[in-house]
Amino acid sequence: MTVETGPDTELEPPRPQSSLSTAAARNLATTTKSAPQMQEITSRWLLRTLPWVETKGGAYRVNRRLTYTVGDGVIEFVQDGAAVRVIPRELGELALLRDFDDEEVLRALADRCVQRDFRAGEVIVERGTPAEQIHLIAHGRISQTSVGKYGDEVAVAVLADGDRFGENALLDADAMWDYTATAETPGTLLTLSRADFASVQAQSTTLASHIRDFSSLPQQRQNKHGEAEIAMSAGHVGEAELPGAFVDYELKPREYELSVAQTVLRVHTRVADLYNGPMNQTEEQLRLTIEALRERQEHELINNREFGLLNNADFKQRIQPHSGAPTPDDLDELLCRRRGTKFLFAHPKTIAAIGREFNARGLYPDHVDVGGQSVPAWRGVPILPCNKIPISKEQTSSIIAMRTGEDNQGVIGLRQTGLPEEYEPGLSVRFMGINDQAIISYLVTTYYSAAVLVPDALGVLENVQIARRRD
Repeated sequence: MTVETGPDTELEPPRPQSSLSTAAARNLATTTKSAPQMQEITSRWLLRTLPWVETKGGAYRVNRRLTYTVGDGVIEFVQDGAAVRVIPRELGELALLRDFDDEEVLRALADRCVQRDFRAGEVIVERGTPAEQIHLIAHGRISQTSVGKYGDEVAVAVLADGDRFGENALLDADAMWDYTATAETPGTLLTLSRADFASVQAQSTTLASHIRDFSSLPQQRQNKHGEAEIAMSAGHVGEAELPGAFVDYELKPREYELSVAQTVLRVHTRVADLYNGPMNQTEEQLRLTIEALRERQEHELINNREFGLLNNADFKQRIQPHSGAPTPDDLDELLCRRRGTKFLFAHPKTIAAIGREFNARGLYPDHVDVGGQSVPAWRGVPILPCNKIPISKEQTSSIIAMRTGEDNQGVIGLRQTGLPEEYEPGLSVRFMGINDQAIISYLVTTYYSAAVLVPDALGVLENVQIARRRD
């Protein structure tokens, strides 16, 4: 502001300072500080809701009843994380092996099947090229097209989980593909080449003698879940002879070994000695390091190829949305695949897409209390955020549904407590010494894994479109 002065106007001299300035006073004041903040910290609902089971010996074995269904025309597979292998007896679904029951030879054929992961739009086989192998579809959808009578492209078939094509290639050296097979979705298949089949056949007299026998394989009795049926009698009178029974188990049950996440925390002795007020520098460094380890732990529980939930969901428990966006109908189909679904997990952006679909239909989901917090729910099942669930470049993601707990044959977390120098349950902080540069080192370690006790405990709604539609 400008002050006009005239000949009779005099400027007032500046007043002398009569008290201590705030700038100088701050040199003697103790500043109020916050604890170190970290943007990476999330709610980590998965770690909070999983029931943790004590895992002594570093491994957890899941024993199940023997499950396979021969004679239904569908080939079944065993999943071990991201690795997939065919059940040897399921090769009896092939016409050439329908009356063949030599377990050792079937196992040799199953061991020669090679896993192949494919992408949406990938051409699996091309029309007019030599057919040299059979393809067994473990998961995914593949369309077959050919050339019609008038030169236009015609659809031949659409194949999905448990189907196969190219069976004639195992014996016919002149076989050619008379259609093009293109993947409509990402998936996994196993291939058995003619050369590998011939190699096993040359070493097995039983396979050679049965190769042309197309009689039906005697069907073993199973219950509606495909488990070997337990023989029993009911409603009888008198001294009827009771059937003998036993419960058959899987011969090679899945074992989950505890995984590890580790880091070395380093703190200079000068910092630890001189700068510990008002906050302990080592404790704050350790707190943030543990937060980062827990974030990594939750990421691995979702995405690890060996034990991550997305890779361990049974193929029969993976479904696709009807129209791309996550509608209430899709969530209902996901929930109906299992009894007692306890939680739904989705990326926050996926939860926003769910909300948009609900709003478009005039639906307002309920809210339930989980650990003292009110969260949205559908059919009484809480929908919890988990930003570790990936989002693809095409803006698609997944929704995980699970039943939890050992008593419910659900999904459980695995850890071992009582570790040396344990800081938190399943997490240890070990002093590693001081080096020549006066730096203190601590080894921070946590052990963990997750197990799916029965296949229907875990389900996934895949390829959910989360991008907002343009009106």
